[in-house]
Amino acid sequence: METTAHIATARNDEHYIETLATLSYGSVHKRFDPYVDISWDDPDFAVRADDERWILPPSDPFGAHPWYRALPKERQIHIGMWRQANVAKVGLQFENILIRGLMQYVFQLPNGSPEFRYCTHESIEECNHTMMFQEVVNRIGMDVGGMRTWVKYVGPLVPFLAGIFPEWFFVMVLAGEEPIDHAQKTLLRAGAEAHPMIERVMSIHVAEEARHISFAHNYLENAVPRMGRFKKFVLSLVFAPTMRIICDLIAVPTRKFRRDCDVPREVVNEVFWNSPESRKVLRDFFADVRMLAHELDLMNPIARLLWKISRIDGPASRYRSEPAR
Repeated sequence: METTAHIATARNDEHYIETLATLSYGSVHKRFDPYVDISWDDPDFAVRADDERWILPPSDPFGAHPWYRALPKERQIHIGMWRQANVAKVGLQFENILIRGLMQYVFQLPNGSPEFRYCTHESIEECNHTMMFQEVVNRIGMDVGGMRTWVKYVGPLVPFLAGIFPEWFFVMVLAGEEPIDHAQKTLLRAGAEAHPMIERVMSIHVAEEARHISFAHNYLENAVPRMGRFKKFVLSLVFAPTMRIICDLIAVPTRKFRRDCDVPREVVNEVFWNSPESRKVLRDFFADVRMLAHELDLMNPIARLLWKISRIDGPASRYRSEPAR
């Protein structure tokens, strides 16, 4: 349970309170509704099996692989549609778990808690994202499964962590949000011609996830320095493995992808994460959270070893959302 001392200290932290008020203001005045702000019935949004805009660009880790680039266009399109649909399904599954965790977290907050309003705003936005992502899946028409089957059994346990160890829960939040945000920003910055439905969904998601990621960073910056020594040490040990495990659940395709799209296992393994290029992509996902871990004094010798074992060590960002160097 979050201690009364933490709540009292947070109330007195003017910068933290102002930041949460600014984020809440953005959620009220700079928000999107998936059924108002996306022109689903625009003719240009139509899903066609011969539309070359579904071909994955080189800025996508899978799209850059020589095996994929050598395929006939029909198969490139099919795999591109399957991958985009599954990415959307994974996103809505992760955000469903996140929503449940946020609701568990706010349920126990006392009156006057500075986090209550923003976390509720974020939950509403994430609900909109799940509808937006499911609409993408339905319109593409691929019967994708999203994450691995066992997640639906373990997922319900995660929200309980938000009540007993909220700092770890918000590390999990970043573990899911940072790789998705990094990948989508990379695709948008690359300027490749993507299907307009996907491009619109990504642009909305990136805009609102910026607030969600900012809150998780600010929450941890406020909460971790107030933790006891032992609990902080535990957090330092679980930080990197949490990042890597959740990243793999989100990014690495399942056997259903290999089977439905007839993709060799060695190709998937090379893309995630056995080649030098893919290992760099993996490390780049976590440059911002490495910066956060340094700032929060969570990089002790054992933690550094765990970052290395998890293969997500490397230089930290100089500022949040810095493009990969």
